[in-house]
Amino acid sequence: MFSSLPFNFMFLITMLIGTMISLSSTHWLGMWIGLEVNLIGFLPMIVYMKKTAEGESAVKYFITQAIGSAFIILGSLLTFTLSFSWDLYNIQMDWSIGIWILLGGLLLKLGLFPFHYWLPSVMAGMSWFSCLILATWQKLAPLFLLVCLLELNLFQSIPVILCLIAVGSSLVGGIGGLNQTQLRALLAYSSIGHLGWMVFSAMMSEWAMKIYLMIYIMISLCLFTVLWLSNVNSMKGVISVGNLYSYYVLVIILLLSLAGLPPLIGFMSKMMVILMAMVNPWVYAIFIMIIGSLMSLFYYLGLLFSMFLSSNKDNKSELEMFKKSSVMSILIIMLNFLGGAGLLMMNLIYYI
Repeated sequence: MFSSLPFNFMFLITMLIGTMISLSSTHWLGMWIGLEVNLIGFLPMIVYMKKTAEGESAVKYFITQAIGSAFIILGSLLTFTLSFSWDLYNIQMDWSIGIWILLGGLLLKLGLFPFHYWLPSVMAGMSWFSCLILATWQKLAPLFLLVCLLELNLFQSIPVILCLIAVGSSLVGGIGGLNQTQLRALLAYSSIGHLGWMVFSAMMSEWAMKIYLMIYIMISLCLFTVLWLSNVNSMKGVISVGNLYSYYVLVIILLLSLAGLPPLIGFMSKMMVILMAMVNPWVYAIFIMIIGSLMSLFYYLGLLFSMFLSSNKDNKSELEMFKKSSVMSILIIMLNFLGGAGLLMMNLIYYI
């Protein structure tokens, strides 16, 4: 387990501090430093099992993040040459090419379309704990920096570009997971699709983006914890364990909630974005994003039907593990409140 490794707490604290530095900085240089500190803390956590696949993922992740950091510092330097200031909200940065380079660096770090190719291959070789951190915590700093860049409103074309990126990410997240048999890669494509929805919601309201992000983190935390405890690597492994009733209910409801099936709470966040987009000039974009979500729902339902039709009942080791695990009981209780929380969220939508 991760908790028994030496220096793990130090690396975890380093990663958390790096994100806090980025989120609390008011100039681009401090944000870049925070992202680098976060990278230094997260890289040793990827290779804690010392497997070849983890080492390959760590190298890919390091190269990708280094290129993204290079774009960010280059864009910051270009804006500095115009305004002689590292301040984020500097009005003298209008029509600077550095803003576009900054945008490209943030998109590369997030793994958004069209810079999404590295995320599935990197996540496919990681452990479940590292996948959980990559899908949740590692998205916070670049996503909020992207929102800050959007709030500057320096170019009228930035919302249009971000709209195309959000639509492309939603389609990639739906199409890319259709032919996936490895569960980590499938969840990576799902993460790309949800990031597209977050960027699209940030164009209309930062509050909506925060709520969507909070719901996504909550669902991902439960799902990755269940998969981590069961140590499942592929869809075949999910099907073989799927006859365990508690595990079956947990995985299916969490996957369907992540896909956005009503009336689960994952649907409420998407419904909130849809209702907000109806009063904005983004109706056609939200229609294409819904198509991408339906594609992701297709392969989640395919996994559901496979688990229905499976008939393997000889797997007893996982049953003993789940009986001894108190975390499973907590997750089952949380799932009982998904419907009620979803109804509460739907009531809040009408007051937007």
